[in-house]
Amino acid sequence: MRLRELFTNDVVKLDLESDTKDALLKELVGLLDLDEKAKGILFKTLKRRENLGSTGIGKGIAIPHCRSLVVNNLKLAYGRKSSGVDFNSIDGAPVQNFFLIIAPPLEVSNQYLPVLGKIAQFAKDPDVPTKLAALDSVSGFLALLEERAP
Repeated sequence: MRLRELFTNDVVKLDLESDTKDALLKELVGLLDLDEKAKGILFKTLKRRENLGSTGIGKGIAIPHCRSLVVNNLKLAYGRKSSGVDFNSIDGAPVQNFFLIIAPPLEVSNQYLPVLGKIAQFAKDPDVPTKLAALDSVSGFLALLEERAP
């Protein structure tokens, strides 16, 4: 399965409003079609994951991820904050691009780690941060995934 197939228009936001790591995680979780209780649980789970070590992988990209019982299948979202947010990234630089991955503890399709790997591989492309910064539409993001992502 290609990354493009896992994203829909409603889980992509090119103008995130949050200015802090916690607020940004909440905003990303808010893109998912979940009730308020599930969103709260997911935020706490993501925060615990971030406390273990930042998911900021460098070059302005972070991949917050976790497993949780509040979802029945793999869920992804993408958000961009052009001015960047301090995310304790591995390179110390602010993060502008956020790829959220949520999966149930046990998933039949077992896509969680392969998807995490595909996003990391996509992010390693030297042109990707510049191309993500230049996006002006959700369809542009989806087209970039179609063109460059495994």
